[in-house]
Amino acid sequence: MRRLLPYLAFSYVSLVGATTRLMVVGEERRRRLRAGAQRFLYAFWHQRQVFFTYSHRGERAAVLVSRSRDGELIAETMRLSRIASCRGSSSRGGAAAARSMIESVRQGYDLAITPDGPKGPAREVKPGALFLARELGIPILPLTNALSLRLEFSRSWDHFQLPLPFGRAAIVYGEPIWVGPDDQLEEKAAELKASLDLITAEAERLVGR
Repeated sequence: MRRLLPYLAFSYVSLVGATTRLMVVGEERRRRLRAGAQRFLYAFWHQRQVFFTYSHRGERAAVLVSRSRDGELIAETMRLSRIASCRGSSSRGGAAAARSMIESVRQGYDLAITPDGPKGPAREVKPGALFLARELGIPILPLTNALSLRLEFSRSWDHFQLPLPFGRAAIVYGEPIWVGPDDQLEEKAAELKASLDLITAEAERLVGR
């Protein structure tokens, strides 16, 4: 059954995407980075990761995925969605994951991290994404989504969201955030959190939530 789960997840997200009216805000921010051949790091809240496998399907991006059993299912679902994954987290396999992500950038991939994952606290930025952006010299591109129809699991640490079909969705990109060698990571963490919270509120408004 566990072998089938990624295929079921991929098929379900495909159904959601095919039946959802999608609007995108801030796409020009990503376009500007691409026009300059600039690699970057997507940052989005953990609770909203499911729709990413549809909205960014087939992109040349590598997503940080934990080494847990659930992470194995997520990584396989990403593979089916033609999205690469780097395995590890701050508590398990962090050094190997960092090396994998650095190599991915060198091979022309963008990166993607949930800065509050894999265990929270929810919507609080951990330093990993900021450290990578600083060391690699690439900007962080805040990203969020909201769906008018969804299930929210209140007992999970992040109130994980499962999109439902036949609704409306909004994708919103924030302004890129650069982390320089002299920047304080705590200040940049606060800046990233503020950006993610702002664009998430905008996405929710756009879908009438």
